[in-house]
Amino acid sequence: MAAPNEYILGIPFFTGTAVEAVARIRTAGGFLVAPSAPGMVRLSEDAPYRRAMLAADIAIPDSGLMVLMWRLLRREKMQRLSGLKYLKQLLAALKRDSSAEIFWVLPGARAQEKLLAWGQREAFPVKIDNCYIAPRYGFDVEDRHLLELITQHRPAHVAVAIGSGPQEKLGHYLIQHLEYRPAIHCIGAALGFITGDQTAIPDWADRFYLGWLIRFLAEPRLFAPRVLMALRLPALMIKYGENLPPLRQVE
Repeated sequence: MAAPNEYILGIPFFTGTAVEAVARIRTAGGFLVAPSAPGMVRLSEDAPYRRAMLAADIAIPDSGLMVLMWRLLRREKMQRLSGLKYLKQLLAALKRDSSAEIFWVLPGARAQEKLLAWGQREAFPVKIDNCYIAPRYGFDVEDRHLLELITQHRPAHVAVAIGSGPQEKLGHYLIQHLEYRPAIHCIGAALGFITGDQTAIPDWADRFYLGWLIRFLAEPRLFAPRVLMALRLPALMIKYGENLPPLRQVE
């Protein structure tokens, strides 16, 4: 029986387990998102991001702040499914299925080096020809070169690890323009936690919703604006609940 969805700010969040989420996206294809708290705030001010989120085939409740607020508002025991937990389950499943080719969209050369080194350590098949270093995308995301590469390779899976905002827009762009339907996983920094490109998040920190604090302490100047943006989420949730907030004009 399919797991039900829980609507928060107009987005239907998958309430099943990591195993169920991986099985669903592997079977049906499409693109999966794991929006952060700042990402949920963008729903009210970024039209292309909003369209991408509404078009996603699966959205998993990665934001600890969002899940805790929902519990307080609705008195319901909603379970968080972190992008890191999801990615670990996905990689374990793909390691068992050596025939499933995966294409990696990465934020830079260092991320690619870390991924290749991790693949060697873990005996996980990572081909350099299946790695793509993404450019710095603008407000609207389009990448015809990447589209051509994926069309040529036709991988069963595409892992997009370039960060919240651009990655959801890119996942939406790809699924709209590809001639087949792979499973596209928009997993952001989670890949870097595993490969060592990002500050590692211990399992206990992920379990207790403290991954954001680990990252903030490691790079406070980088993450301070994101934390401030995330603090706008509770007010949106209180005002709109399960409904999509109106799109406002940002000057």
